[in-house]
Amino acid sequence: MKENREGQKVPNVSFRVRDKDGNWNTVTTDDLFANKKVVVFALPGAFTPTCSSSHLPRYNQLADDFKAAGVDDILCVSVNDTFVMNAWQEDQGADRITFVPDGNGEFSKGMGMLVDKDDLGFGARSWRYSMLVNNGVVEKMFIEEERPGDPFDVSDADTMLKYLGGTAKPDILLFTKPGCTHCARAKRMLDEAGLPYAELPTSPRILRALPGARTTPQVFVDGKHVGTADDLATWLTARLSK
Repeated sequence: MKENREGQKVPNVSFRVRDKDGNWNTVTTDDLFANKKVVVFALPGAFTPTCSSSHLPRYNQLADDFKAAGVDDILCVSVNDTFVMNAWQEDQGADRITFVPDGNGEFSKGMGMLVDKDDLGFGARSWRYSMLVNNGVVEKMFIEEERPGDPFDVSDADTMLKYLGGTAKPDILLFTKPGCTHCARAKRMLDEAGLPYAELPTSPRILRALPGARTTPQVFVDGKHVGTADDLATWLTARLSK
């Protein structure tokens, strides 16, 4: 079982970071944590499946909710070099997150979270976890259970936001196609409701995989199938009445 370090200071580490102008900078843990309330989520690697599809995007999506809960910054830590982390941030459009390249694994090792991923050809990487840090001291940690594979059950953004007493916006996904007037209507309703959403282009084959779905858009909320634009309107009305 990985050690829970609540009540302890984060390791004193320096990170080598290359900025957008090509300049090299040294960033210390004091720069990142001193006199700040910071959420950290650490993961095995940039561009890897769970990290790219779920872990990072949800933290970026909920950045405003974390700010409203009193968080000054959100850090993504991975044992990757600054070039990889910069490319991943650009690829994900995650401009609300501070990417921390723990290239030598010193921070992860200091946290007791450096693990051997030789079986995957990764070498030493970080275990997946999240934590809340107040002025350099760990207040709360959510550490994934040690079991085979890549567990992702407790270090997610929604769990951390719930701990902070915040209220997360629903995770909304739209399957759409170009020129679809009902898709445009669905997006307009969500914009007017102030609800962020992700959009994926669909195809007849994808629609056939959804029971009873033959038209666009198809709306999913928190992983559950809501249905069409009309169904979304009904869901929004019910949400407002709560």
